Amino acid sequence: MRAAQESAVRLDGHEVKITRPDKVLFPEDGITKGDLIRYYERIGPRMLPHLQDRPLSMQRFPDGIDKFAFFQKAAAAYYPSWIKTATVKKHGGTVRHAVCNDVATLVYLANQACVTPHIWLSRYQKPHSPDQMIFDLDPSTDDLAPVIQGAFMLKELLDGLDLPVYVKSTGSRGLHVTVPLEPKDDYDSVRDFARRVAGLVISRDAERFTMEQLKKNRGSRVFIDINRNAYAQTAVPPYAVRPRKGAPVAVPLAWDELRKKSFRPDGVTIRSIFERLDRIEDPWKDFWRDATSLGKARRKVEEP
Repeated sequence: MRAAQESAVRLDGHEVKITRPDKVLFPEDGITKGDLIRYYERIGPRMLPHLQDRPLSMQRFPDGIDKFAFFQKAAAAYYPSWIKTATVKKHGGTVRHAVCNDVATLVYLANQACVTPHIWLSRYQKPHSPDQMIFDLDPSTDDLAPVIQGAFMLKELLDGLDLPVYVKSTGSRGLHVTVPLEPKDDYDSVRDFARRVAGLVISRDAERFTMEQLKKNRGSRVFIDINRNAYAQTAVPPYAVRPRKGAPVAVPLAWDELRKKSFRPDGVTIRSIFERLDRIEDPWKDFWRDATSLGKARRKVEEP
């Protein structure tokens, strides 16, 4: 029986063992570990540019998304030698993280029941210098309208500062408004800038938006979370699967998609993503080419 539950695939010149592919990870949908593995193998070429050289934290569900789960930050000692790792300073010591630069690693982690890889906003070569700035719009209610309104308000402000601005669904309830950066500034500087921009949104509509950390104090307002812009914090990358009913996927979006009545942040799943990719040009195809400095924008925001 065990032999029937094990196989191996050869990817990027490496043999990756697949174990228990029939294990159901999404019980309401019948989605198995094998389905997850096949998804990440297929999406890998599209996803890898957003994972390249970044320390990973792995959200693992060994017995399915309705059972015990944990975040694994340190690369395990049993990982095969071909999996790239990066050691970074953290909490007075160091942590050796896995780094996913090839499809073989992505499949290996999926076989470990890593449903969602979470990425640093910087690469291990310059760990203190983020190359993206994220505004995470987190709703307090099921009303999507203020989340979309907040995304467009951020876009208007960032456009006015001559910054490239992109948006993606989180595969959950919110949106990530994201600016690609040249890795020149440190996290404190980027987060301070993000705080100023978020503050401008809140000053325009304090009844709908907040940076209040405590959920109990937010009421029905949308939380503009800028805290991901900090050393060792993580975000869900494009095309990552989320541990929710239907296996929704975080998806790069065109801004006009937010205006459609049918839009939902969790509306694209591992069962529908490839039809979308065949139909729609990648809205983030220029993301890394658009990377910019915050210098001029910072001076504009600081002007009295």
